[in-house]
Amino acid sequence: MTRPSRTSFVPQQATEQELRPDSPLTTKEGWRRFVEHESSPPALLTAVQRAALSSKEELRDDELRRNYHSDLPLVNTPTIQKVIATSRLLVQLNRQQISARRGIIISGASGTGKTTALSQLGRAHEIAVRKRHPRDRARLPVLYVTVPPAATPKMLAMEFARFFGLDFPTRFNITDVVNAVCATAAHVHVDLVLIDELHNLNLATRTGAEASDQLKYLAERLPATFAYAGIDVEDQGLFNGTRGRQIAGRFTVIPATPFPYAPGVDRDAWHSLVGTLESILRLHHHQPGTLTGLSEYLYHRSGGMIGSLSQLIRGAAVLAIEDGSERITEDLLEIVPVDYAAERSQALAAPEKPRSRRRRIA
Repeated sequence: MTRPSRTSFVPQQATEQELRPDSPLTTKEGWRRFVEHESSPPALLTAVQRAALSSKEELRDDELRRNYHSDLPLVNTPTIQKVIATSRLLVQLNRQQISARRGIIISGASGTGKTTALSQLGRAHEIAVRKRHPRDRARLPVLYVTVPPAATPKMLAMEFARFFGLDFPTRFNITDVVNAVCATAAHVHVDLVLIDELHNLNLATRTGAEASDQLKYLAERLPATFAYAGIDVEDQGLFNGTRGRQIAGRFTVIPATPFPYAPGVDRDAWHSLVGTLESILRLHHHQPGTLTGLSEYLYHRSGGMIGSLSQLIRGAAVLAIEDGSERITEDLLEIVPVDYAAERSQALAAPEKPRSRRRRIA
């Protein structure tokens, strides 16, 4: 995997329009489509070029820019950078290990970007592998699954099988599934396994504990690095007891937290993040520096969460095209709803909302 830079972009998770209902990220087809998806910025026409368009062409240009802003690239956050850098090292260290391979767990509250970090880790790794093996289109270096609610060992094994599209006869047992998964993974050279929604494992129940053991067994059978993501996994009993101590001894926990906003480096980094997102807008009348001037307001609205910040800016950009203003203002940002997690974190993490900074839509 390549090291992420401070100014590089990562694409938004593929939309439902791009992935058919039967091809989510948890299938090899959906995952491949996500990895290959790129959000290309459309050309921003000059006033003269715009005036020369027919009504139909103008509508097409607006639609193209709306689609671009709805899929606006995300900037690599510190969490994503740490996840990729740490996993890159672990993949190399695990390559010659036959057991007790090390892995990572991304843990944090809801809405802090855990799934984004996990999926971007997989994408970065797969792109790097493809560069090393450009002619091997059959290679599938990444396997992505989610833990279903109330997961049993058989349900987990079937999630792995579903990624590969494996079919089984009416009568089959879990051993058949696991053996088929391991054989297929070896055939396509899987070396990174991503497991999301880890908090769905209820270790307080016998079934949950057995499902956890199933994951451990798969980790021993598959010559791959495992990366997990879940909500506050430290509080779910994952590291308790004999099983927990073994997990704690093999996995590095990377916390997913809201973006910090302390005076100095943290605040400068937030301003830089906002400025980078602003620089890739495709709006005709937007004045550069408008959003960086609203950095504190944006932090208050988003609670420091990159996904919520992206939603605010993407939503305002789409509205700016629809209302014809072609620029983002604070009034327009106020119209864009944010998620409940961002609303709640405002009171806990964000500074007091700045006053007398409202900008009217001309």
